[in-house]
Amino acid sequence: MINCITIDDEPLALAQLTGYISCIPFLNLIASCQDAFEAMSVLSVQKVDLLFVDINMPDLNGMDFVRSLAEKPLIIFTTAYSEYAVEGFKVDAIDYLLKPFGFQDFLKAVDKAHKWWNFRTKEHTVAAPAVSVSPELSFSDGTLFVKSDYRVTRINFIDIKYIEGMSEYVRIFIEGESKPIMPLLSMKRLEETLPASQFMRVHRSYIVNLKKITEVSRLRIVFGETYIPVGENYKDKFAEYINSRMMK
Repeated sequence: MINCITIDDEPLALAQLTGYISCIPFLNLIASCQDAFEAMSVLSVQKVDLLFVDINMPDLNGMDFVRSLAEKPLIIFTTAYSEYAVEGFKVDAIDYLLKPFGFQDFLKAVDKAHKWWNFRTKEHTVAAPAVSVSPELSFSDGTLFVKSDYRVTRINFIDIKYIEGMSEYVRIFIEGESKPIMPLLSMKRLEETLPASQFMRVHRSYIVNLKKITEVSRLRIVFGETYIPVGENYKDKFAEYINSRMMK
């Protein structure tokens, strides 16, 4: 688990980051701070792996705050001013998010941080005994094993609603679970592994469990409040599946 804090003098910006962080299973938000001095207090008593830092803050700006740290966690700068980008990378920032940024940009930055955190952690960890599953994914009858954040999770096919591709990660949405599981896997790998009799890729970013479909509206698959589009390249195959089961 990556322990992180957010630092921004704008409450709306902090609220946005808090919402985004809550969607990432391997991030643990320790504190939301409205200035660098509040963040210093947190760092003095808590182990923090990652900082989301606004640059343009009163009294002590984010850049000077990071420079003042003797031991630097991973840094992702957030700011509305693009001219700070070069300075940000001079202090070895992992990434730079230019406001206003969306979840996709946030996820890409977090991906980078996760990889660096894995690298740092492995450098300081004695090798553990090998686990009898592949580091990413293992497959057996009716069950999928995935590795996410150093944990291996067993998922029953019957419980999967749909899978969403997110950059280098996928989000596996499980029936009855509020948060998705996010292993480092490709959509192509999952499409090749999951049984075609039960799962179908309906969009470049989505694979659905055919047994979980209860409603289709205008070539969109409805899962509660989530509408999954059927892509142009996949609509004929999907329509054939629906028509073959249509009561006439």
